[in-house]
Amino acid sequence: MTTKCSPPELRPKKLDILVAAVVLVLAVVVAVGFYGPKLGQSDHLTAVISVGEEVIERVDLATLKEDKLLTVEGECTLNVLLSNSGAEVILSDCPTQDCVHTGHISRAGQSIVCLPGQVVIHLEGASDEGAPDIVVG
Repeated sequence: MTTKCSPPELRPKKLDILVAAVVLVLAVVVAVGFYGPKLGQSDHLTAVISVGEEVIERVDLATLKEDKLLTVEGECTLNVLLSNSGAEVILSDCPTQDCVHTGHISRAGQSIVCLPGQVVIHLEGASDEGAPDIVVG
């Protein structure tokens, strides 16, 4: 006695369409809840420059009319370029040059760190609350 296997029915049922619609609605609700509060915030950035434990300068980047070049003296000397869009270290006499290789930072919560020079350039802003505590890579 042989039995013939019939292929499963692959047509969507009414319940399948309902479940898909509910999942889609929930995804939209979660996305609006997560990204909605951030839409109204402006990216008003402030660059905070520290040497060791001491904050040596705070610059409101939104008020800059033109780029500003700062020379920061720590264990090493860094030339920091500040603009409306962010900050970057363009020249340093530290041995590893990690601060220069970090490049341009432009979002609240980002930092440039020169370990040999003990210099930290950190951007603060309205959207800093949702920023990650640490960025690797």
